[in-house]
Amino acid sequence: MTHRSRPTVLMITLMAAVLAVLAGCERDADNSQAQSQQQPAQPVPVGVVQVQPRPVTVAESFVGRIEAIQNVQIRARVSGFLQDRLFEEGELVQTGKPLFRIERDTYEAIVEQRRADLAAAEAEAENARVQLQRARELSERDNIAQATVDERQAAARTAEASILQAKAALRQAEINLAYTEITSPNDGRIGRAQFDVGDLVGPESGAMAEIVSTDPIYVTFPVSQQRLLQAQREAGKRGLDPTDFVVRLTLPDGSQYPEPGRVNFVGISVERGTDTVPVRATLANSNGLLRDGQFVQVAVEGANPEQAIVIPQSAVQADQQGNFVLGVTQDNKAEMRRIETGATLERGEVTVSSGLNPGDRIVVEGIQRVRPGAPVDPRPTENPASRV
Repeated sequence: MTHRSRPTVLMITLMAAVLAVLAGCERDADNSQAQSQQQPAQPVPVGVVQVQPRPVTVAESFVGRIEAIQNVQIRARVSGFLQDRLFEEGELVQTGKPLFRIERDTYEAIVEQRRADLAAAEAEAENARVQLQRARELSERDNIAQATVDERQAAARTAEASILQAKAALRQAEINLAYTEITSPNDGRIGRAQFDVGDLVGPESGAMAEIVSTDPIYVTFPVSQQRLLQAQREAGKRGLDPTDFVVRLTLPDGSQYPEPGRVNFVGISVERGTDTVPVRATLANSNGLLRDGQFVQVAVEGANPEQAIVIPQSAVQADQQGNFVLGVTQDNKAEMRRIETGATLERGEVTVSSGLNPGDRIVVEGIQRVRPGAPVDPRPTENPASRV
């Protein structure tokens, strides 16, 4: 019996010791909790900015295509063998520059023939006038019948008409002779020649070359009917021209095109397949970077900046109810401020359409360490977006 009782006494002793330790730990935890409740929470240092409205330019992006203002196909107006090509393919040409020359010999001969025809008609007319004058003199002495006078008067008029006809034929021959030298009808860049020297060309031969104007140049881009109506209403409220916008381009390599453009045309009908309206702008292209048919990124912005509150995008948080920022109250406590954001700007900024007033302070640094209602130690800081 004595041997069986020893383990029982030992176990009881151990259990009593464990219970005593646990009780001590519980007392220490209670004391720590009480002390923590008595000490106020330390303010968390945070970086803040004071929001103020400033002029901003809000831009919307579209995909556009470059279009030449003039795209002219060069054609022959008279038939003949091509004698000369007077340009380099791909070069810039000015209005009136000779481009092709068709053999002139045949057309020069026709001009000389028409001049001879005119001289003969003038001689015939002079003879008819003389005959008419004699007939009138004889008619006054009753030495000739009146019918003869009438016939000679008709012959004189026919001769005068022959002169007009000969002059018209000569003019047409001179025009055809001039058509043997084909000149540029506009300024632009000329493409490949479709015919070589020695080829027979004529009005039915098709385009001999193409000239595309380069400066100025158009960019055309589609705008949804909904967005266009919205822009028109906003412009009407402010008394602005709904086409008074500045256009800026981003080239396919990501670089910014240096010349801004202005909207000069808005389509009068809606594309049924896309529910969009074509909008066109004109840009200078003296450097030749823009080419007909090229795709570009189009940013459309108002001609005059607007006043808006702008905050760093990194300060904006979101939950199921929407966007918010952490503001700082007068007694330096964090508070949740529901906001509505507008356009996204460059350098990581967004505009705020509602929820903030000029002079409000918002947390931009140390956001992860702060909860609404917690005390903070606000420290003015630089806008993070301005460091980009």
